[in-house]
Amino acid sequence: MDNKPYIDEIRDLKRRMLKSLYLSKEGHLPSSFSVLDLLYVIYRDAISIGQDTSVKNQLILSKGHASLALYAVLARFGYIGFQELDGFGGRESRLGGHPDRNKVPGVVASTGSLGHGLPIAVGMSIAKNLDDDNGSIYVIVGDGEINEGTTWESLLLIEEHRLVNLCLIVDLNHSGDRAIKLGDVKSKFQGFDFEIVEIDGHNEKEISEAINMEIRLKPKVVIANTVKGYGLSAIENDPAWHHRVPNDSEYAELLQALL
Repeated sequence: MDNKPYIDEIRDLKRRMLKSLYLSKEGHLPSSFSVLDLLYVIYRDAISIGQDTSVKNQLILSKGHASLALYAVLARFGYIGFQELDGFGGRESRLGGHPDRNKVPGVVASTGSLGHGLPIAVGMSIAKNLDDDNGSIYVIVGDGEINEGTTWESLLLIEEHRLVNLCLIVDLNHSGDRAIKLGDVKSKFQGFDFEIVEIDGHNEKEISEAINMEIRLKPKVVIANTVKGYGLSAIENDPAWHHRVPNDSEYAELLQALL
């Protein structure tokens, strides 16, 4: 049975994200919708709320162009105020098109230049081991981002150092299909000694189970099958909406679809 309270909350966050995009005339809405469930469940289940200095687990959104989803989730869990979302992308706003760790509470790495998030996560993972810190590092990359060579260099390091405190999550929304074909993504990771889990990236229960790091015997890779623009059929899997802002009538129609 669907978890209606969860679904309602996700839809509310999507309405807020759509409004932010419309007001700012900037942002990547489909990419943000594809990753929203992942971010929400990870922050809810694995990341401490607020700016608590005892935080052990951390998350990096490597595909930083999906910042709208990150900001909505940060607002939901008390890192920033919801009122800030309406100023997204503004000259005086700290909520930029790419997240800035020096400005936004809860952001641990400035990302957006694709291919940087996983290398940063590897360094953080190694540092935790040196500090005897039992926390975990979660990092979300896009499937198109996997084309970056730094991804595969990082995977070699993860395997070499057996970074069992690291969980790599691939937002497999098939953005990369229009560039270099990835084919069977799971098979690409099977050459490494990783725990590999494949899930529906919009299923709350599957996400929650997949990100559980209580038993850590191997580095973990979660392949999350998602839909770009999930929840709005008018923009789902349509490349034209990758970095597009709706006009007045389109905004009204899209908002109505989320009610």
